[in-house]
Amino acid sequence: LLTLQRGGAEVDATGNLNTTQQSAIDYLSEHGVHVVGAPTADAADHDRYLWEVVRSGPHLLLDNGGDLFARWIEEPDRRLLGGTEETTSGRMRLEPLRDRLRLPVLVINDSPIKQFAENRHAVGQSVLESFLRLTNKATNGRRVTVFGYGACGKGVAANFRNAYAVVSVVERDPVARLEALLDGFLVPERDEALRSADVVITVTGAQGVVTAADLPLLKDGAILANAGHFPWEIDAAGIEAAADGRVTVLESGHMVNLAGPRPLGNSIESMDLGFALQARCLEAVARGDVGPESCVVPVPRAIDETVAAAFVAGAR
Repeated sequence: LLTLQRGGAEVDATGNLNTTQQSAIDYLSEHGVHVVGAPTADAADHDRYLWEVVRSGPHLLLDNGGDLFARWIEEPDRRLLGGTEETTSGRMRLEPLRDRLRLPVLVINDSPIKQFAENRHAVGQSVLESFLRLTNKATNGRRVTVFGYGACGKGVAANFRNAYAVVSVVERDPVARLEALLDGFLVPERDEALRSADVVITVTGAQGVVTAADLPLLKDGAILANAGHFPWEIDAAGIEAAADGRVTVLESGHMVNLAGPRPLGNSIESMDLGFALQARCLEAVARGDVGPESCVVPVPRAIDETVAAAFVAGAR
């Protein structure tokens, strides 16, 4: 945000539900960024903050989960040139809306840099770190079931295996399931994977991956955590109401690596790469280098190459 500001932009910003830190708000405010709202777990408050940003008449949107673009569609303002979407969850949400958006929207998560640097490496590390910090439980010999074997799921599965857990992967795509098998993970059927699990981690971007209907399958003392963008992957309210303390859902199903006390999130280096992609993509939209045909599409190859070359040069 400060890079965009130094490039001449006037920046309005708001945070994510249940993962915004007051210290970050204070820092940005001290540096001239207009921050809308406060840390909240209240969906109504969060909705109000999002609408305030959308109604401020932006030329560019830097979205995370499709929240801003989905609201802009309801009250379109033609001052908007386009923008970026950070996540797979947001891409899945915005793809059906292409005909209504008709603006350039570049998806950062579809960049190979984002896939391997942040999703595969950094997310896996931060989810493991958060599990250890929040539970104070050892992973050695613990049976962990990971739902989803995209880039984030691969990182989560690999990091828990490296911490001496026994890891199973549940994946609907038969090709990805084969990849998990050849990577050395167990690939049981869904119900068997839930029955065996001491820990269940969802990383799919889909809704209702684990619900209260699955409680009969879960062990006493099972721990559930979500590493996807939205908390809807796990029906935390339904499970907590029906489980009577038998099962724990970490941070009510919000992103486990960003929610809770003292969240650290992903590594600084991975975030630097992602933010560089964001800045370059927003620059391309502002300059008109991409048009409406680039609606919910991956980062242009030229931008990937520019960011990769700069990072490698700095690492030498």
